[in-house]
Amino acid sequence: MVHFLRSIFDAAYHVTGLLFSWMSPSTWITWVPSSMMHLAQAETKLLNKFIKLAFDTKYVYLPSKQHRLWTMTVNKDHKNMPLVMVHGMGGGIGLWSRNIDELANNRPLYAFDLLGFGRSSRPTFSYTPEQAEDEFVESLEEWRKQMKLDKFVLLGHSLGAYVSSSYALKYPERVKHLVLADPWGFPDKPPDSANRIPTWIRVIGAIISPFNPLAALRVAGPWGPVLVKKFRPDLQRKFGESEEDDTIFDYIYHCNAQTPSGESAFKTMNTSFGWAKRPMMHRIGDIKDDLPVTFIYGSRSWVDSNTGFHAKYLRHESYVDVQVVRGAGHHVYADRPEPFNFLVQRICDAADKDDVPPIRTSRTSINLTKEQSSPDITLDAVNSQL
Repeated sequence: MVHFLRSIFDAAYHVTGLLFSWMSPSTWITWVPSSMMHLAQAETKLLNKFIKLAFDTKYVYLPSKQHRLWTMTVNKDHKNMPLVMVHGMGGGIGLWSRNIDELANNRPLYAFDLLGFGRSSRPTFSYTPEQAEDEFVESLEEWRKQMKLDKFVLLGHSLGAYVSSSYALKYPERVKHLVLADPWGFPDKPPDSANRIPTWIRVIGAIISPFNPLAALRVAGPWGPVLVKKFRPDLQRKFGESEEDDTIFDYIYHCNAQTPSGESAFKTMNTSFGWAKRPMMHRIGDIKDDLPVTFIYGSRSWVDSNTGFHAKYLRHESYVDVQVVRGAGHHVYADRPEPFNFLVQRICDAADKDDVPPIRTSRTSINLTKEQSSPDITLDAVNSQL
C-alpha cells in the first residue's frame, strides 16, 4: 500500500512538473494534439459510418448569451411528433449514430451537443450547482425557441437525462414524453458511503478532487488517445468494425481534449465519487402528473434501476414505466441499439396518437424479432398503484 501511494504522489509530482514546463500557449497546443477541426473530422467520420438517412448539421445561435449549439436535424419536414436527444457527460451527437436511422425513419429527429460539450460553445458556467443546472436548462429552452419546436418527446442519457428531467420540471408544456436512459444524479448519496469505500480509493479521490473528471486525458498530451483506448476498450465493440478501427476513440478523445467547460459544470453539480449535489429524486414527484416518464436501464449498468421504481412510487398517480435491457451497460443505447430503439420507437409511435405504450403489470420478457433466440428486454413494469 505504501509503495502504491508513493507511486501516486510521484505521478502527481511528475504531472505538476509537466504543467510548469509547458506553460506557453503554443507549446500547450502542441502538447495536446487536438482542435475543433480534429473533432469535426472525427465526428464526420463516425456519423457517415452508421447513418444512411440524409441529415443536416449546423450551429444554432442562442442570442441571449451569444452561445452556439451544434445541432443535427433529420427528417425535419415529417409531421409526426419530433424526438429530441440529449447526450451524457463527455459525449456529443456522434454517440447516437447507431440509433439515428431507425428512430428518424418516420419522424423529425434533433440531436445537439450540450452547452459546454462537443462542438457547442464552451462558456464558463456558474460555480453553484443550482445555477449551473439552470444554465443547461435555459440553453435547451432557447435552442427550442430557435428551432421553432412546440412539443416533443425528450430523450436524455446519463447527465443528459438529469438535464432533461430539470427541463421537464421547468417547461412541462413542451415535453410530450420524458425518456430517461440510465439517468445520472437521481439517488441521494448514501450516508455511510465513505465508510464503504476503501481507504486507498479515498486517498486517490482526495488527490484528484481539485481537478475536472477528465483532466488526465488532457494532461497526458499525445498519450491521451491511447488512454481512451486503454480504459474504454468496450467502445470498439460498440462502434468499431475491427480492432484497427479507432473512429470512436478519436471522437471521444477530441470531444474531451478541448476546454473543459461542461465538464467543469458537471464537477460543480456533483460531490465526491459522482453523487449529485441536488438529487433529482427529491424533485421528480414535482413533474406534472400528466407528463409520462419512461426509464430505460442497462441490466449491467452501474446505475441502479431501483431509482426508477422509487420514482414510480413517488409518482404513483402518473404514468411511469421502467424498462431494463438485458446485456446492456450504462451506454444502453450503444450496447444494445436494437432493443433500445424498439423501446423509444414505440414511445414515439404512441405519442403520435396522443397516447402512451401499455404498461405490463407482471415481470415478463419479449423478443424483438423471430431471429432472436433469447429475450432482449425485461419489462420490469409493475402495477402503478404501489
